[in-house]
Amino acid sequence: MKLSEIAQLIGAQFTGDDKEITSMNTLSEANATEISFVANAKYIKEIPSSNAGAIICDVKALEKIPSTCTALVVDAPYWQMAVLTAKFAPTLEDINSAKASIGEGSIVSSRAEVANGASIGKNCNIMAGVYIGSNAIVGDNTTLYPNVVLYRDCRVGSSCVIHAGTVIGSDGFGFASDKMGIHKKIYHLGNVVIEDDVEIGSNSSIDRAVFSSTYVKRGARLDNLVHVAHNCEIGEYSVIAGQTGLAGSSKLGRSSVFGAQSGVAGHLEIAPFNTFAARTGVTKTIKESGKIFAGFPFMDHRAWLKIQGKLARLIK
Repeated sequence: MKLSEIAQLIGAQFTGDDKEITSMNTLSEANATEISFVANAKYIKEIPSSNAGAIICDVKALEKIPSTCTALVVDAPYWQMAVLTAKFAPTLEDINSAKASIGEGSIVSSRAEVANGASIGKNCNIMAGVYIGSNAIVGDNTTLYPNVVLYRDCRVGSSCVIHAGTVIGSDGFGFASDKMGIHKKIYHLGNVVIEDDVEIGSNSSIDRAVFSSTYVKRGARLDNLVHVAHNCEIGEYSVIAGQTGLAGSSKLGRSSVFGAQSGVAGHLEIAPFNTFAARTGVTKTIKESGKIFAGFPFMDHRAWLKIQGKLARLIK
């Protein structure tokens, strides 16, 4: 879209040279043909170093916008960002793409559906009820069990196993709300990238990123009923037990281990080689490695055991 068209759409005043905007992105990753936004004061410090061609902001952030960037000033940047995502969202299926490519030795059930533009590697098993969306990629020697859904533009590596009913690439739980409590959907324009040698249990859900990618890295193991929210990153060889949930933009280091029904709050970073007992609630970033945690809010596992022992003695 032309920048002048975007300004009109979101109700911002526009002055200066008009230019073509190709997509949306974060402040740190946007380039000169992309538009970004800032809706939280803690991200204002990132504005001067951004390479975005335009930034949606409020009047408080205006003075931070570099001269190389066009500011689109609105009263509610987050709401207007949500409005704009609908315009940059791709079609659900790209019917004009070439027919899907299927590698030698792969078996695709006649009851599976593979959209135009998709690519399946060699020696894969694609079982009944599977849906693989436009421009999605499946690597070699990968098995998708019945009713797995791989949304458009998402990628699954080689030697992966994804069990029945798992959904990869659905929109994250993202929306803007106004003062009257009305919600505006944020269309998620990114994708999910699952690297090689990953196994995901049944009925799990891995949401696509808002702009970039949600990552499940090499060798990870996810149990049944695991939820990975948008923009998360699961480190190499991590193990996540059933009914665990990761909130948006949480990042797990290599070989993280989570017991059943654990939870991680959003925008946190977990150092590598940490273990979390069942039902642990992680509420802040962890910079140390090699620890064992338990409880909610989380604490050192030994301290948690002592507290439980003392509580038990109190009721005797």
